[in-house]
Amino acid sequence: MHELTGTTGIVALAAGALALVALATAIWLALALRRLRRDQRLVLGDHGTRDLVEHAAGLEREFRVLHEYVEDAAERLHERMAEAERRLDGAVAYRALVRYDAYGEMSGHQSTSIALLDAHRDGVVLSSILHRDQARLYAKRVEGGVGELELSPEEQEAVRIALEGAPQAARARGGAPRDGG
Repeated sequence: MHELTGTTGIVALAAGALALVALATAIWLALALRRLRRDQRLVLGDHGTRDLVEHAAGLEREFRVLHEYVEDAAERLHERMAEAERRLDGAVAYRALVRYDAYGEMSGHQSTSIALLDAHRDGVVLSSILHRDQARLYAKRVEGGVGELELSPEEQEAVRIALEGAPQAARARGGAPRDGG
């Protein structure tokens, strides 16, 4: 016991205590390193010995490739949408049908004028004039809502109704709306 109270003994006790602290610290660090490696495997997967910096750089590269792909896809989608909108502008957007008795014969409104116009108010007016022994079909171009040739009152009414966006039911001139349109 006399040897522990001397300088050599005190130094030995201090060294032993320091060794125990170092051992406890080493065990704690080993456990922390094991948890870190387990967490790193969850994040990185089992891809060998990649570290977090290499993994982050790989993610950045993949993100840039993905970003370029999305930008390219968005540009293609924008072009397709512009083409679709351009094509839709040429589709029939306004339409109306007017039925009337062209010859005043009390034949039951058998004549018809139909206006078919696009978003630019361009299109055609078709008129079918029925008589007891004959039928005639007329087609007149319309640009900007105005006929290239003079439009009959019924054709003008069909264009007007179409451009007003009125209900698309057929209208008998001077009467109530009729079925058929």
